[in-house]
Amino acid sequence: MLKFLQPPAHKSELPAGKVDSTYKSLRWQVFLGIFIGYAGYYIVRKNFSMAMPFLGEFGFEKGELGIVLSMNAIAYALSKFLMGSVSDRSNARVFLPLGLVLASLTMMFMIVPVVAFGPENKGWAIALMAVLNFLVGWFNGMGWPPCGRVMTHWFSVTERGTMMSIWNCAHNVGGALVGPMAAYGATWFGSWFYGAQTDHYFLIGTYVFPSAVAILVALFAYVLIRDTPQSCGLPSIEKWRNDYPKNYSAKSETVLSTKEIFFQYVLNNKLLWFIAIANAFVYMVRYGCLDWAPKFLMESQGYNIKEAGWAYFLYEFAAIPGTLVCGWISDKVFKGGRAMTTVIFMAIVAAFILLYWQFSHDATIVSIALIGIGFFIYGPVMLIGVQALDLAPKNAAGTAAGLTGFFGYFFGTAILANIVIGYVADAAGWDWTFILLLGACVLSIVLMMFTYKDEKALLAEKK
Repeated sequence: MLKFLQPPAHKSELPAGKVDSTYKSLRWQVFLGIFIGYAGYYIVRKNFSMAMPFLGEFGFEKGELGIVLSMNAIAYALSKFLMGSVSDRSNARVFLPLGLVLASLTMMFMIVPVVAFGPENKGWAIALMAVLNFLVGWFNGMGWPPCGRVMTHWFSVTERGTMMSIWNCAHNVGGALVGPMAAYGATWFGSWFYGAQTDHYFLIGTYVFPSAVAILVALFAYVLIRDTPQSCGLPSIEKWRNDYPKNYSAKSETVLSTKEIFFQYVLNNKLLWFIAIANAFVYMVRYGCLDWAPKFLMESQGYNIKEAGWAYFLYEFAAIPGTLVCGWISDKVFKGGRAMTTVIFMAIVAAFILLYWQFSHDATIVSIALIGIGFFIYGPVMLIGVQALDLAPKNAAGTAAGLTGFFGYFFGTAILANIVIGYVADAAGWDWTFILLLGACVLSIVLMMFTYKDEKALLAEKK
């Protein structure tokens, strides 16, 4: 472990009179830090999706672009899983901003394949795009695990579902900004860099402008985040709230070895594997709709960059109230049951995908459909992450979440949403991509139903 990444040592506990006020102040400060920081990751995450319609005008084909797009998801899947175990043994205050800065700098370099190689050297351009997008994905994988670490150390189990649903909106805040940033960043700053070469303006809006903003966000996150309560002279969250789960022990506050994390708490957890596989199909729907929306709408339906950008925005922004509603339903209606909530939401997503498909020529209905999909798809995404945190001790939380994330991003996003949909769209047309998305909804519902009985038994044990 690099020295600057090592978790800070526990400090002597503050006087009793200062603990309560310090705890209340610091944990909201820390929460704001991980919220802003994680939103920043999504400003430099899926920018290639907004660039794809313009890259098509340079002669790059959908299948080729789908491969480049998949590199981001493959790297993110591997990084979220492997870097999750590193994060469990690192200082979250350093780990999160470091990944964001590295992702931002790499994203800036995404202009190089177009300006240095261009369509006349398409093979080299695609290869460099793939490498850079892989690195963007890898560094982005450093965002979720430290947030999971912070969440489990600063918020107890009984409040974590609600707090996670609020925090989970961070990626929708960041993601929603990508569309408007691409449109207005190109308009505001494109001429400064490329003068009369208007066909290059999109490079500034999709890559450079968001990266500069994300670096500033990383600095704010570093100022706000703290690693653990104990590193600030505070007791554990369980002690402070007198809220001890049944599986709590003093070992939950220690740093585990990689072997202990993987083999004692993650890989032998059968329920974790069920939700990981279901997550693959949830993510296929999430990114199958999101990543290809600009390309589909601009190529097939004649949208311009601003219309496609705002459609992208609507999809992401609608997820904020949807995620909050989903978390509330799972806590209050199903009393902590995540499986049935996910099943209901995925069924509604399927209905909106059908609407999106059949009425894609109507801009108003497309907007309604994308709002509906965005509103309902991110709840299941969030709930599967919450389940992963609940199924492992907090010093293995990053790795547990990393396993479900690996399935979601490697299989669901890279293989199914990016590569398969890209080539199916080329070979068979857009109609077949919608059929695949509807099939993914059905499979996610079936797999989550397999977890329902086990989850119900676990909830009964905790009462």
